[in-house]
Amino acid sequence: MIVLGIDPGTASTGYGVVEARDGRLLARDGGVIRTTPARAPERRLADIHARVGALLDEHGADALAMEQLYFGRNVRTAFAVGEARGVVLLAAGQRGIECRSYTPQQIKGAVCGSGSAAKEQVQRMVAMLLSLGAPPSADHAADALAAAICHVHHGPLAAAREAASV
Repeated sequence: MIVLGIDPGTASTGYGVVEARDGRLLARDGGVIRTTPARAPERRLADIHARVGALLDEHGADALAMEQLYFGRNVRTAFAVGEARGVVLLAAGQRGIECRSYTPQQIKGAVCGSGSAAKEQVQRMVAMLLSLGAPPSADHAADALAAAICHVHHGPLAAAREAASV
């Protein structure tokens, strides 16, 4: 199973590709899609859509895992993240790829064993679980890899539950 994990954002969208093979987790790719604030919002979203589509195609992803939208007081940020999530979902939907969203607590729990783990702990555990030499330098990439790991652990069970309830 190959999973593209996404940590959505308009300025910085983290991505991480994880492959589950023979009981092991392998990191295939990871990084950050950055957009320029000076560009029009529709161009920034088009750039995110195009890059996510290219990643899905390049890696032959079976699924896409994304962090659910969470916001406190900043509604403007929530709308921007929601727009980024929308173009990511569109790229996957156009390819017929399964999408799942996980809360930050679910992702942290799947990677660290605790839904309240600190960001640095998530980065260290991602590096350990994927046998990386060092934690990912960009926290958005680490979060995206963590979302992909979460899906490898929880996605098949969630799909089976949905199928059983239909």
